[in-house]
Amino acid sequence: MRRYEVHAAECGAYLHRAQVRLQDIWDEIGIPEEQRIQRTNDVHKHIKSLLELMIVEEDQLKNRLLKTIQECAEELNKLSSELQLPLFEEKDGCSMLQMEKNSRTRVEVMKEHKKKRMEELSGLIGKDCELCDIMCMTPFCIDKDAVPSLKQLETYHAYLDDLTKEKECRHDEFVCVRKEIIVCMDDLERHPDTSFEMDVMCEDEEAFCLSNDNIAALKLLLSQLQKHKAENEHLCSAFRSKIQELWERLKIPQEEREAFSEHMIMSKKRNIEALQAEVQRLEVLKMQSMTTVIEAIRAEIALFWERCFYSQEQQQAFVPYHDDDFTEELLNLHEAEIRTLKMCYEGHRELFEGVTKWQENWTLYLELDKRANDPSRLFNRRGNLLKEGKERADLQKGLPKLEKSLKAQIDGWEEEHGKEFLVNGQKFLEYVRQQWDHHHAEKENEKLERQMKKTKQTQEDMLFGTSVRTPSKRRIAGTPTPVKLRKVRWLWSFFSFLFLNEKGFVLRTPGHGKTPLGTTDRNKENISHLRNTPSGTLRSEDTQDHNLTFNSVAASYSDFAVNAVFFNLFG
Repeated sequence: MRRYEVHAAECGAYLHRAQVRLQDIWDEIGIPEEQRIQRTNDVHKHIKSLLELMIVEEDQLKNRLLKTIQECAEELNKLSSELQLPLFEEKDGCSMLQMEKNSRTRVEVMKEHKKKRMEELSGLIGKDCELCDIMCMTPFCIDKDAVPSLKQLETYHAYLDDLTKEKECRHDEFVCVRKEIIVCMDDLERHPDTSFEMDVMCEDEEAFCLSNDNIAALKLLLSQLQKHKAENEHLCSAFRSKIQELWERLKIPQEEREAFSEHMIMSKKRNIEALQAEVQRLEVLKMQSMTTVIEAIRAEIALFWERCFYSQEQQQAFVPYHDDDFTEELLNLHEAEIRTLKMCYEGHRELFEGVTKWQENWTLYLELDKRANDPSRLFNRRGNLLKEGKERADLQKGLPKLEKSLKAQIDGWEEEHGKEFLVNGQKFLEYVRQQWDHHHAEKENEKLERQMKKTKQTQEDMLFGTSVRTPSKRRIAGTPTPVKLRKVRWLWSFFSFLFLNEKGFVLRTPGHGKTPLGTTDRNKENISHLRNTPSGTLRSEDTQDHNLTFNSVAASYSDFAVNAVFFNLFG
C-alpha cells in the first residue's frame, strides 16, 4: 500500500473515532437527535471546506510552479539566443519542483554571463573610443546594446590590440619625425608659422592627433624642411668649393682663410650670407687678378687633362688655352672648360681610376724590367733581387686581370652611353696593346744593340787583340776560373794567329809586346795605329774609319767558319 493511501486510511479512522467521540459527548450532554445531525453536518462542512481550501492552495502552488517553469523556459530561450548558446534541455523524469529549481538556477547563471559580456563590451568600446579619438578613426562597428558573442569579443580584442600597436607605432614615428623637424627648424633658423607647425612643436606630445593625414602632413613638412636644408647645404657646398678654388687661384693667405673657417662648416642662414659675401669679394679680386687666375685655371686644366687621359689632339682642340689676351671672356671659357673636365672626371671616376691604376702598375713593371737588365743589382746583398722578382711575377699576373676587368667595365659603359671610352685618343685595349708593342720593340732594339756591340767588340778583339780586364774581388756567377781563362786565351791566340797570319794582319795578344817575325812588313799600317793606342785598342776617332764586319773580314767560307768558332767561344 502506498504511503498516501496509508495516510488516507489513518485520516478516515481518525474521523471515524472523532465522530464516535462526538456521539459519546453528545449522548452525555443529552443533545437531541436533530441537533446531533445538525452538528454532524457542521463537522462535515468544516472538514470539507478545510480540505477544499487545502486543495485550492496546492493547486495554486502547482500553477505557480508551472508558470515559473514556463517563464524560465522562455527566458532561457531568450538568453541562449542572446548569448548564442545551445538551448537548455531538462532531463526526463524530473518533478515539477526540480524542473522549476533547475530552470531558475540556469537563468541566473546565464544572466551572470550576459552581465559579464556587457561589462566587457562596455570596456572595449570605451578603449576603442579613446584610441579612435587619438588617431581620428571610426570606432569598431558593433552593437553596444546587444550581447556580443565570444567570437565577437575575441575579434574586438584582437582589433584593439592591433589598434594599440598602430597607435604606439604612430606615436613613435611622430616623436622621431618631430625631433628631426625641430633640428631642421633650428638649422634653418625658422619658427613655426602655421597652426599645424605649432601643434607639432607643442611640448605636450599626447595632444597631437595621430591621424593618417596628420602623419602624412608631418612627413611632408619634414621632407620640405629637409629639402630646404639640402638646398642650403648644396648652396653652401657650391659656395665653399668656389671659395676654395678662388683662394687657391688668388693665393689668399692662410690667416684670412682661418679667420673665415667657422663659415666653412655650418649651413645656417648667417653662414650662407657670409659665404655669399666672400664669393662676391673673391670674384672682385679675381677680376682684378685676371692673369694669375687664368694661369691657375690652366694648371688645373692640365692636371685634369692628365687625369682624363686626353690625347694631344683633344688638348689642342681647346684653343683658348694658348691665348695670351687675358680678358673676362677668356676667363669664362677657361672656367667652362674646367667645369666640363671635372664633370667628365666625376662621371667616369671609376674608369679613370682603374686606368690610372693600370698605368701605375705598368710603369712599375717597366721599372722592374729595366732593373732586371742592370748588372750592378747582382752585387746587392739586401735581398732586393728576390723582392723585385716577386713583384715582377705579381705584376705579370695582375696586369692581364686588371685589363680584363677594365675591359668589362668599359664595354658596359660604352653600351650604356653609346660612345667609345678613349684613353689618350685611343680605345683602351688599343692603348694597352700599343704599350706592350712599344715595350717589346724596345726590348728587341736593346737586344740588337747588345748583339751589335758584342759583335763589334769581338771584331776589334780579333783585329787588335783583347784588353786585359782586372777581375773584381767577388767573382760573378758564371765567370770563368783562371784555368779556363788561360785555355780560352790560348785558343784565342791560336785561331787569331792562323786567321790573321793568312790575311797579313798581326794580332797582339794580351801580355805580349812583340810582333811575330816575318809579319812586320805586312802590318806596318796596323802597327802605326797600335803604337798610338793604349792597351792594343783603337781610339774612338780611329775606330770610325775601321768599321769592319764579318763580310769585310772573312773572304771565304773557311774564314767565316773560323769567325763562327770565335763567336761561339767568346760570344
